[in-house]
Amino acid sequence: MSPDRTTSTTTWLDSMPAVYDQLLGPALFEPFAAELATRAAALRPARVLEVAAGTGVVTRRLRAALPDAAVLATDLNPGMVARGSERVPEVEWRAADAADLGVPDASVDLVVCSFGVMFVEDKRAAFAEAARVLTPGGTLLFTAWDVVGRSAFPAALVTALGEVLPDQTPQFIERVPHGYADPEAIAADVAAGGLAVEELTTVTLTGEAPSARSLAEGFCLGTPLRFALELHGSLGGLTDAVAERMTALLGEGPVRGDLTAHVVTARRAS
Repeated sequence: MSPDRTTSTTTWLDSMPAVYDQLLGPALFEPFAAELATRAAALRPARVLEVAAGTGVVTRRLRAALPDAAVLATDLNPGMVARGSERVPEVEWRAADAADLGVPDASVDLVVCSFGVMFVEDKRAAFAEAARVLTPGGTLLFTAWDVVGRSAFPAALVTALGEVLPDQTPQFIERVPHGYADPEAIAADVAAGGLAVEELTTVTLTGEAPSARSLAEGFCLGTPLRFALELHGSLGGLTDAVAERMTALLGEGPVRGDLTAHVVTARRAS
């Protein structure tokens, strides 16, 4: 069986959302959560739908930035929904597929998706679904990671994996979370979904983590990379080895690094 089997990219064991939330949420997603919330607030929507909300990193920021808006947060994985609803109980949470959101036509002013589109198999269908639920003139706001080499933490992880498993290096990081990095392809998919791209900009922000080990544990134990590693030996031993190599690359103690992503604003025609 391939170590990067497709089903693993959307499979999350019970323990994984908590690890993902605690170890990767602040380091990778919090900087862009603030960016998205600022952009969302400027639009002044009354009704917001978040797609692939995960554990609620962006949701919490949206709630604070838009205190009077009705916010519905959705995620494909029930474990993520459970974790998110614990962290941000002030909004409504629901399990839903990005391509079948289960809400009425033209019922929301803003759709937000933070680093979720890369995991969606049929991206054009998901963009079409966003267009369906948006009111005329409504906005889709989302982020997608740039190529892996432009983000320090996942780049260090990829290097570490290559050193720890040189003959069968898992390709999950490059293939999935950092595999939707071409701005032209993104714009074409958005347009095919019936939305007009208003802005597609590449933004670099700074991520911080308490240690390289915490990042290694987050990636190895809290993402679908875990399933690829389990095919090659002891998960604990491989995580330790990756943590050792990432520490050698990033340094001891607290670490900081650039994170680069595309931020996209698209609108449904009035």
